[in-house]
This record gives sequence, C-alpha cells and structure tokens, in this order.
Amino acid sequence: MEIKTVLTCPFQSKCEEIKDNAIHKCVFFIELEGKNPQNGEFTKEKGCAISWLPILMIENSQQQRQTSAAVESFRNEMIKSQEEFINLSLSSNINLLNS
Repeated sequence: MEIKTVLTCPFQSKCEEIKDNAIHKCVFFIELEGKNPQNGEFTKEKGCAISWLPILMIENSQQQRQTSAAVESFRNEMIKSQEEFINLSLSSNINLLNS
C-alpha cells in the first residue's frame, strides 16, 4: 500500500483557482526564475514564496561568502600597498637624513 503525499497551504488556501469568472491567486504565489544554488540547474517554476525561502537563503549565503572573499582580497591588497608606501617613505626619509 502506497501512501499519497498531499502538499497543502499553511494558510489553508489555494494558490490559484477560478471562481466567480475571475482567477484568484494567492499573494504568495510567485514565479521564480534563475539558477538553483543547490545543483546549478536553471529553473523557472511557480510556487509559494514561503516554500522558496530555504533555497533563497542558501543563495543569499553564497552571495555573502563571495562578497566577504572580495572584501578580504581588497583589504589584503590595500595592506600590501600601504606597506610598500611606508617602506618607500622610510627609505626616502633615511636618504634625506644621510645627505
């Protein structure tokens, strides 16, 4: 015997339905298009915004890591440049004192 899984809305409503000659859509029913951060596949799907939150949070974390790496790289380059400038200034001052 196989158990059937039925997904339901936590707000006890339907995402889309036709009633009274109008299409009624849940405000959380959205279409999301882009690359899935878990497997890298392109996706274009409609679904509940609440159900997309875990995937969007993973993508947000990846973007934060990339930004952090870029900031750290920039910081390291700035420190390197600053050390070179300080060494150049010190050697220039020593040369002026010795003359």
